[in-house]
Amino acid sequence: MSRRHGSAHGPDDPRPRIVPAGLTFDLWSTTGTVRVTDPAALGVAHRELRAELDDIEIACSRFRPDSEITAVNRAAGSPVVLSPVLNAAVTTALRVARATDGLVDPTVLGPLVALGYDRDIGDLPPAGLPVQPGSGSRRHQPVLPAPGYWRIRHDPVTRELLMPAGVGLDLGATAKALAADRAARRIARAIGAGVLVDLGGDIAVHGPAPRGGWRIAVHDDHRVAATSPASISITGGGVATSSTTTRRWSGPAGEAHHLVDPRSGGNPAPCWRTVSVCAATAVDANAAATAAIILGPAAPGWLAGLGLPARLVTAESGPAPARSPHAHPVRIVAGWPTDQECAA
Repeated sequence: MSRRHGSAHGPDDPRPRIVPAGLTFDLWSTTGTVRVTDPAALGVAHRELRAELDDIEIACSRFRPDSEITAVNRAAGSPVVLSPVLNAAVTTALRVARATDGLVDPTVLGPLVALGYDRDIGDLPPAGLPVQPGSGSRRHQPVLPAPGYWRIRHDPVTRELLMPAGVGLDLGATAKALAADRAARRIARAIGAGVLVDLGGDIAVHGPAPRGGWRIAVHDDHRVAATSPASISITGGGVATSSTTTRRWSGPAGEAHHLVDPRSGGNPAPCWRTVSVCAATAVDANAAATAAIILGPAAPGWLAGLGLPARLVTAESGPAPARSPHAHPVRIVAGWPTDQECAA
């Protein structure tokens, strides 16, 4: 993981802040937000963002039968040539897998399907509801470790990819953050102003920041982040939050969530409810946050060794979404401000 990162700090800049213009919209069973320092450029920024998201979706969404990754997964065992967008996404996913020693691995399609994540999250039985076992894709399947990213042969220059038969790609751990990074750069070039892109809690900023930095509230669920005491300001880079309290469903073998430990194929043992990380990019921040949840107790030392500011909220046994995050002990790493400093 990159040691460079946008600094995370509390609201201690006494100078007046510019209030950027922005808008929020529904996206991929979550929300997207774009904010710009030039209000007159908001329309252009939104159009550029939607164009980038369309490119990423048709390349990377495994829930679309017409997507490129669906075709690539069907072609496992035969070489394929990727489009530039999917090539960038696969290159990123494999880089993240190597950087995290396989903790964030794109070959988790099989384990995710075995846990019941076989369609868009909005179409899955909600967590807490009993699921009738038995038919179709909801039939219980054994949960097995991921095949491993090292089994994929990929040349980023020629864009050629070869996966062994039986291996499937899921880019959910990296594609959304990559979209945020790409969109922020694209918009900043188009409008010549500062921009923040937030895609479901994967946040990237580019261009000149507003005075005092971009104000970001951190929460288990980004859709209610405004209620969080953990607000920081950044002037560059990215921030991401990974959480076990969202994207949960009732699967064939019980309640499950979207974060998979590739070593077992199942959800990681409960340790952290939420991990937020500040890094050089949204991709790096999200990769570190996801890896930290999978690492469990070793995560604070791992993040500190990388010099990545982070906020880790401890988990408890039982259904995590039922409890307030403010009741959980918080660990601060590598210069992330305390909640008291953020609220001051």
